[in-house]
Amino acid sequence: MTWIKTIPVSEADEKLQRAIESQRELYPLEYAGPIHPSADKQTAEIVASHSLIPEALHHAFSTFGVLMSPELPLTRSQHEMITTVVSVTNRCHY
Repeated sequence: MTWIKTIPVSEADEKLQRAIESQRELYPLEYAGPIHPSADKQTAEIVASHSLIPEALHHAFSTFGVLMSPELPLTRSQHEMITTVVSVTNRCHY
């Protein structure tokens, strides 16, 4: 659970809704269901923690989505290996 104020998807204005949806569209289908869901179970906690600043949410999470693009020369397995090493290096539990 985040310790800062967040805006549930059900209360999101149009700008926040667009940021959440545009970020989701870039991610592989396997990421559709959040591992650590927010209180409203609609987004991941980490995404919800950015809900007060939709522009930051869009840019922060869209970057990862673009980096995971199947149009890049790396395979999905290679992408996952890189993200795993980065997460371990950063001592990130997801």
